[in-house]
Amino acid sequence: MFLEMTKKRNHKLIDISLKLHQQGVIEPNTYVLDLDTIKENTSILKKEAEKLGMELFFMTKQIGRNPIVANAIVETGIKKAVAVDPWEAIKLNEAGIQIGHVGHLVQIPKNMIQTILNLHPDFITVFSYENAKNISNIADKLGKVQKIFLRIAEDDDYIYHGQEGGFTLSKLTEDIDKIEALKGVEIAGLTSFPCLLIKENKPYITPNVDSIQKANEFLKEKGYKCLELNMPSATSSETMQLLKDHGATQGEPGHAITGTTPLHTENFLKERPAMIYVSEVSHVSNKKAYVFGGGFYPRSHMKHAMVGSESTKLKQVSVLQNELGHIDYYGALDTDCVHVGDTAIFAFRTQVFVTHAKIAVIEGLSSSPKLLGIYDSVGNLLSDS
Repeated sequence: MFLEMTKKRNHKLIDISLKLHQQGVIEPNTYVLDLDTIKENTSILKKEAEKLGMELFFMTKQIGRNPIVANAIVETGIKKAVAVDPWEAIKLNEAGIQIGHVGHLVQIPKNMIQTILNLHPDFITVFSYENAKNISNIADKLGKVQKIFLRIAEDDDYIYHGQEGGFTLSKLTEDIDKIEALKGVEIAGLTSFPCLLIKENKPYITPNVDSIQKANEFLKEKGYKCLELNMPSATSSETMQLLKDHGATQGEPGHAITGTTPLHTENFLKERPAMIYVSEVSHVSNKKAYVFGGGFYPRSHMKHAMVGSESTKLKQVSVLQNELGHIDYYGALDTDCVHVGDTAIFAFRTQVFVTHAKIAVIEGLSSSPKLLGIYDSVGNLLSDS
């Protein structure tokens, strides 16, 4: 999906990854992250947000909750993270990262609420009065008032399968007085997901944003002023103005930090690609080459890979799509003109935290490349430099 753009804009990442794999420094099933480019991308996002007066929380699930990268993002200027689930919040906190937002997309289990509250997140998203009540009960016992976002989800909004849940306007109208009566929480904003989609290489606002605006107008009539409007999905320097124009006060860049939103596929945006996936040819069968898996992702939309053992002799081949329900033992390439042990380089949209891939972090790519460490897919150090 991003292979052509990576070849054009960050070929050194391909070269060093090939070298490290052929030397046996990194194994197949490893994502390689270019820390310097990630910093550059973060700086671009920070400057655009400052210009527009928007707050950003950075997302790390797509890069395996990596602590080196997370701290580099903080040092570059985006100070707080959004955690997709409570386990990510805990892992980031262990790395010294402040949590700006948690509970969206995954709610907090009842018996983990106190643990998460003790991390002092700025905002927790709730999908229902019951979730708000559970948080309020624990917060009140701790002597705290936790700021919450209400997730808005009308019946005809765009919601990914498996991510359903939230307040319709009618449910919000029904529950608002009960939520306001809770002592341990304070309604601080509204959110939904996805608020923006990329279609035909252009960004589009989803119906979810209109639902947020209607809920915001209802709450204004109830006396709420200056609520945060958190509008995640595909946040980048290219889309922030569009989000701002529709009332967003907060964005949550994730893939933009590695230059891998759908808009980065064909457009020379300010952010550059900073992540590739490395595998190795395992065997050839029936005129197909099979490479070691473990880190492939069903929604990756990858089309090609580069294969070879020398950077000057890499050749591009087509990727064969695996069937739904396959076990990720191998990926398949539409060629038999390769050798066992060749490096295979991919660049696609991923969510590392749901794989069992490894992460290798590289700095100094433009001068003296250095491997800073190898991590598992949820941020645990496996080996350092």
